[in-house]
Formats: sequence, C-alpha cells, structure tokens
Amino acid sequence: MKKKIIPVLIAIVLIIVIAGVSFGTVLLDKYSYSKERADLNAHFHVTGETDVAIVLQDEVIEERARLFDGNYYLDLNTVHKYFNDRFYEDKGEGLLLYTLPDDIIRTSIGSSEVTDREGAEAFPYIPARYDGEVLYIAIDYVKQYTNFSYEGFTAPNRLQIYTQWDERQVAEIKKNTAVRVLGGVKSEVLKDVVKGDKVTVLEQMETWSKVKTGDAIIGYVENKRLTNHRAELPIPVTDYEEPEYTSITRDYKINLGWHVIAGVAGNDTLDSVTANTKGLNVISPTWFKLSDNNGNFTSFASQDYVNRAHKKGLEVWALVENIEYAGSVDMYTILSSTTTRAKLIDGLINQALTYGLDGINVDFEQISMDCGEHYIQFIRELSIPCRKNGIVLSVDNYVPTGYTDHYDRAEQGVVADYVIIMGYDEHYAGSPEAGSVASINYVEEGIVKTVNEVPANKVINAIPFYTRIWETENGQLSSQAVGMDVAEEFVKAHNIAVEWDDETCQNYGEYTSGGSLYQVWLEDASSIEVKLNIMDKYQIGGVASWRLGYEKPEIWNVIETYLNK
Repeated sequence: MKKKIIPVLIAIVLIIVIAGVSFGTVLLDKYSYSKERADLNAHFHVTGETDVAIVLQDEVIEERARLFDGNYYLDLNTVHKYFNDRFYEDKGEGLLLYTLPDDIIRTSIGSSEVTDREGAEAFPYIPARYDGEVLYIAIDYVKQYTNFSYEGFTAPNRLQIYTQWDERQVAEIKKNTAVRVLGGVKSEVLKDVVKGDKVTVLEQMETWSKVKTGDAIIGYVENKRLTNHRAELPIPVTDYEEPEYTSITRDYKINLGWHVIAGVAGNDTLDSVTANTKGLNVISPTWFKLSDNNGNFTSFASQDYVNRAHKKGLEVWALVENIEYAGSVDMYTILSSTTTRAKLIDGLINQALTYGLDGINVDFEQISMDCGEHYIQFIRELSIPCRKNGIVLSVDNYVPTGYTDHYDRAEQGVVADYVIIMGYDEHYAGSPEAGSVASINYVEEGIVKTVNEVPANKVINAIPFYTRIWETENGQLSSQAVGMDVAEEFVKAHNIAVEWDDETCQNYGEYTSGGSLYQVWLEDASSIEVKLNIMDKYQIGGVASWRLGYEKPEIWNVIETYLNK
C-alpha cells in the first residue's frame, strides 16, 4: 500500500512544481522588463543621411531639417512658420533677402557671399541653397537675425530647438532604467538612462511620466525611478538684438483728404476742394499711377501745388495707385522682381525729394494671394528710404477679411508709419444686393480687427463722402456712387421720406417708380458723426476721407469736433 502511495505523491508534487514553474513563467513574462529596443530611425521617421528630425520645444514636429556639408538647414516655409518671416526669396533673380530698418541684406542662392551696405562678406557656409525646387536656409544664418537655441544629435539625426524659455519641470534618474516608447514595462526601449541623469518631465501620470532626455529623446519612465523633482527657469537666448523700426507718427490726429487728380490740370482744383475744410492737415493727391510692368509710373506732380498746400498748412502725401492701369499692369510681375521693386521705389523717392513731398500713400488694390509676400516686401523696402529721408509712409487697406490676410497688416504696422483702413465699399458696384457702403458695424469691425494687429496710434480710418443710389429693375440690380449733394437732391426730387436706421446708423429711404425700386443709405453729418465716435472710442491715429469735393460743408464741423476731443 505504501509503495503505491509514494509514486502518486511524487506525481502530484511534480504536477505542482510544473504548474508553479508555468505560473511563475507567466508572472515573470507579465511583469518583467522588456529589453526589446525600438528602431530610432523609424521612431523619428528619419529616411536618409541628410534627413533630420526637429524637436521644437518638447514636441517632434512634422517639418524636417536637412544636413548639407555638415551644416543644418531649414526650408523657407519652416523658417517663416516658426522662426522669422522676414526672409524673402526672389526665385527669378536667385536671391535671398533680409530687410532691416535701414538696409537690405542679400545673398545669391548657392553662394557663400552676403552683401549689405558695408560691402560683401564670405561666410564659412552657404547661407541659402536649393534642393530641387525647395529653398533651404542654413540654421546658423537664421540665427543671425533670430533668437533661438539649437543642438544637433546623431543616430538618428535630430535637432533640439528652443524658441521659448518658459519654466520647466525637471527630475533626476534615481536608478538605472530605460526610457520607453509608451508607459509599460513591455514597451520598447528608446534609450537607457543612468542614475543622476537629468530629464525634463513633460507629463506625470499615476505610475509613469512622459519625459525628455538631454539628447531630445521623448518617452516614458516609471515614477519610482525619478527623484529630486524641481522647477527650472532656462536662460533665454538674446544673442540677436532686434533693431528698432522707428516711425514718423504725429502727436496729433491725422485728418487726411484724398484729392482725385486725373491729369496735370487737376492740380488747379486744390483751392476749390479745400475751401470749406476745417482741421484738414494732410492732402493726398492721386499723382502716381503705375503704367507698365517695368516699375514705371506716370506723374502729375506739381511744385506749385506742393507750395500752395504747404502755405495752407497741409502736408502732401502723394498717392501711388495701380487702379487706372489695372488692365495693362501685372502686380505679381512688378512686385516679385527685386530689380523692378527697386526701380519703382527709386522713382517714387526721387519724386518725393524733387517736389518736397511730406509722405507717400500706397494704394495697391486687388493684390492676389500669391503676390502677398512680394507686396509686403515692397512695403518693407520702400520704408527704408522713407525712414531715411523723413517721408511718411502710409498704406491703404481693405476692411480686414480672411481673403485679405496676405496684406499682412501686422507687418505693415511695424515698418510703415500709418495703416489706413478704407472703411467703405461694404456694398459696391457689382454687389449681389443693395446696402450701405459703410454701416456702423462694418466700420467698427474693421477698426477692431486692425487695432488687434497694428498700434492704435498708427491706424487711420477712412470714411466715405459718397452714397450709392441703388436701382432694382426686373430683378436686375445696379447702382451709382454720388456725392452728398447729389444724394440729397435725389431724395428731394423724388420726395423720399428718410428715416434713421439703427442697424446701419444711417438715414435710409426708398421709393418705387415705373416698376423700379430705388434705395439709398445716406452718408451725411449724422452718419459721419457716429463713425467718428467709434473712431474716438478706439483712440486711433485719425481720419481720412474719400473723396474731397463729395462732402457737404457741414461735415467739417463734425470732423473738427472729433479732432478736438
């Protein structure tokens, strides 16, 4: 009997042992630390020897750097997005430009030579080069004009870049361990870290923390492996001192009137269009009109006009426009060429100096989105000789909308002296519906959006001295723009009863005749006063008026009251 029991006991013991070993193996497999290593090239999506991942602050961004001849490069779009949007590429002439308040720094793409007003300098690397169609700028060249820090690492190629220096949470490794792809002992190992290594703690969870190592590996470490948690405030990089873009702004409100001049003879109307004005301190004659794609323009400038305006106490800010010759000039062709921009600017400055102009007013309309970068580069470049010669640079803009963002009002607010809102044409010739040319909400929205980007003392809001008379006949809508006198005569001639419209803050009237509906939203002393009150509310730099000669004399009493507030 005893002999029979012993084998059974042995079998049971063996079963228990085997079960225990199996269970232990399962437990060991479940709770032991995986030693499997992640493929770092795949982790950083590095695809070749010249490909470089970018860790910006504490995040791996989708944009990539490149490694050429041992130097790191960033493509132009990445530079604009994250670092500095003043670098400008002229593809046609093969140039990279950087505009300062008093100089244009240029390099021929692919050359190591950089030129400024002091002459040429050979750099130890190529500042800008093409790889296919993509322009890359050396990161060290970007640092010439931008404050940031960077450090490069290999295996795989990656850059750690800081553009901000906010307080960071850091800790030290308490015991040798691994940084893993995810929180969990079975996750693949990204990097081994040893006791005493410092890591940046990006996110702390219940048992794991997301950290970044000193060589820009981002992964997860167990909380129990971390010690000496503390906050650190990095030392900001301030190697580059941003130059000051000085502005020629007046210490009083601007009251500008546009004087439409279609030929030399139009200069003789200066006395008549200013006869009833009050408080007018700037007149802007429409003298310069682009005439071809080579940077040429026609000029109706008159020394006698300037002299007479100065005697009246008026500054003369001559306007340059692209409207009249819109069919024969291509703004992209003009503005995308560094040579053509320079010719146009030289011509304008020569006229300003010849006639003793006080300012230049740029009125380039219908600029296409793809021309936006060239347009703002023109404004930057024009600002240099204006600043040097004490010539006020003002720029006309539409009321801000999403489809005019490429006019870059924020940059205008830095480099130009005044940013003028054309606070009208809410409804215009060709509009699908009749309406006000400048309702109060439209005007206020334009001012609010502009002062969010431009210093208020640099903002001028332009008001309309005209009204549109709308006619709807058989479903067809048409309109004509008329001055205040003509609008008033139209209302009287047709016995139109006008009433104040609280929504637009204008006097509105309509009548029907011969199957046609006529409508007017009048611009008059009452509507102008409300607009000026809004302008005073936001303490902007002044008012402009389109156009002199279209107003009734009493309008100037309202404007004078605004100026004296």
